[in-house]
Amino acid sequence: MDEIITLQAEVLRTLASPRRLEILHRLAIGPCEVGRLAEDLNLSQPNVSQHLAVLRGSGLVEADRDGREVRYRLADPDVITACGLMRGVLERRLRRLADLSTATTATGAPTTSPTTTSRAPVPTTA
Repeated sequence: MDEIITLQAEVLRTLASPRRLEILHRLAIGPCEVGRLAEDLNLSQPNVSQHLAVLRGSGLVEADRDGREVRYRLADPDVITACGLMRGVLERRLRRLADLSTATTATGAPTTSPTTTSRAPVPTTA
């Protein structure tokens, strides 16, 4: 398997947490300390620390120490761009599903649930 695909899968697993996405979006505003992140996101400090450890482990976040203070920042701001692209994909999908639901309700045809919509084929490895 291609190494970049493995790395991408690891990063996407990290991004699968809504809390981690919240932390990333907060860090997109600028570097921040754990206590401030916890306060801004209404989370406990230990919980934020655990999420930051996972984000650091996947290379999405870096820490800068200044004396006793540690400020966290995005390792690469393009991660927010990638999140924005995915958000756009999901918003368009929701609109298509809503349009499909509206159209089928108006014609009396059965509606399609989001889980039965067509999906792109999953590539197989040789």
